[in-house]
Amino acid sequence: MDGIVQDITVGTKRGSDELFSTCVTNGPFIMSSNSSSAANGNDSKKFKGDSRSAGVPSRVIHVRKLPSDVTEAEVISLGLPFGKVTNLLMLKGKNQAFIEMNTEEAANTMVNYYTTVTPVLRSQPIYIQFSNHKELKTDNSPNQARAQAALQAVNSVQSGNLALSASAAAVDAGMAMAGQSPVLRIIVENLFYPVTLDVLHQIFSKFGTVLKIITFTKNNQFQALLQYADPVSAQHAKLSLDGQNIYNACCTLRIDFSKLTSLNVKYNNDKSRDYTRPDLPSGDNQPSLDQTMAAAFGAPGIISASPYAGAGFPPTFAIPQAAGVYGDVQRVKILFNKKENALVQMADGNQAQLAMSHLNGQKLHGKPIRITLSKHQTVQLPREGQEDQGLTKDYGNSPLHRFKKPGSKNFQNIFPPSATLHLSNIPPSITEEDLKMLFSGNGGMVKGFKFFQKDRKMALIQMGSVEEAIQSLIDLHNHDLGENHHLRVSFSKSTI
Repeated sequence: MDGIVQDITVGTKRGSDELFSTCVTNGPFIMSSNSSSAANGNDSKKFKGDSRSAGVPSRVIHVRKLPSDVTEAEVISLGLPFGKVTNLLMLKGKNQAFIEMNTEEAANTMVNYYTTVTPVLRSQPIYIQFSNHKELKTDNSPNQARAQAALQAVNSVQSGNLALSASAAAVDAGMAMAGQSPVLRIIVENLFYPVTLDVLHQIFSKFGTVLKIITFTKNNQFQALLQYADPVSAQHAKLSLDGQNIYNACCTLRIDFSKLTSLNVKYNNDKSRDYTRPDLPSGDNQPSLDQTMAAAFGAPGIISASPYAGAGFPPTFAIPQAAGVYGDVQRVKILFNKKENALVQMADGNQAQLAMSHLNGQKLHGKPIRITLSKHQTVQLPREGQEDQGLTKDYGNSPLHRFKKPGSKNFQNIFPPSATLHLSNIPPSITEEDLKMLFSGNGGMVKGFKFFQKDRKMALIQMGSVEEAIQSLIDLHNHDLGENHHLRVSFSKSTI
């Protein structure tokens, strides 16, 4: 599946501010005196001398830069989380509106919130601040009738009396407010990089105002519940983000509507947040996000492989070579009574998850490998004098670890198993025929070969099948080619 960011190397981790090129920058928009006079336009008779002073609280809030196709219900939804909206004036020709809240306190909470979190309607950032006017006085002109009908519909929906509002505008607004839930359930699959609450907020804020987020784990999966200010934003986000990757090739979003219509957030910390209630306690005794992530990955870095396809064990262990493409294998234990099963301890839970997601179901020696997350906390080494029959291996100090160096380029070149292998660290004396002969030596079929044009130390070689490529990687990674060169083998996303 293609990631959202398509112009970078697959697997490269992106900062949260780079996830979407059109993400908005948080912060209020302060109107200049010139724009304020233009903002009033033809409505200057109603609103004379409104200088848009951001520091003087008022029940009336001025909204600018609205999308041309915005609905009255969407504008009203901006104020609903903070209190009752008592009046609305739409200036559609100017892409503006005025919202009147029932109390000055509600309006103040709303402006404070939107000062730190830029509201978005229909993928467009909008700007909010106090108006100098203390209340709205609207007439019965046709251009305001729809706004009043929408306001009536929303109030009816909130009181459970939608049937009382019969106008087209009211039904339209009622459907927007009472249709789909504003709460989304989000599952993050292939969780290679931790996904924080702040990352989720930045991504989903592109499609509307995010009010609350709760993160948790269920069925060994990292999940979140996210509440928008209105169902329209939730619908837009689901359509746009479902199936997309936060980072290329990993952290895939699976999104559904929740049966909940509102979230109850008790704590503001790294697991949950109510953006409308900055006064909530942090709940310091609650499990941290790190613990949540660990739970999402099962035990810390232990996977169980079955049937274990390491023909000829010991001393040949096949699984560490294959799993080593996705992380640094620390220990491996073949089970004494079930020698077709093995426990593989990776450096951390992220690597265990990655190895499982890429290798589970792949064939080796004609048998599919079944990999699950283990409940074991560690692979125990045999005690001194204890007979082990060579079933346990410690790779903690192995020179083959690909990801030991922080920021290693290997992090950028993690791909699913494929028939094409990437070869590197090839000495100058080794020819194409030498490598073809090497890779066909165990009965495999070489279907293609190509040296890199700019760097002959690297090449691509295509085997007859994915299974042959996995076996070749297991057999030949770190193979001594002479001249102090050990061959490096990994899966490639390219074809020849």
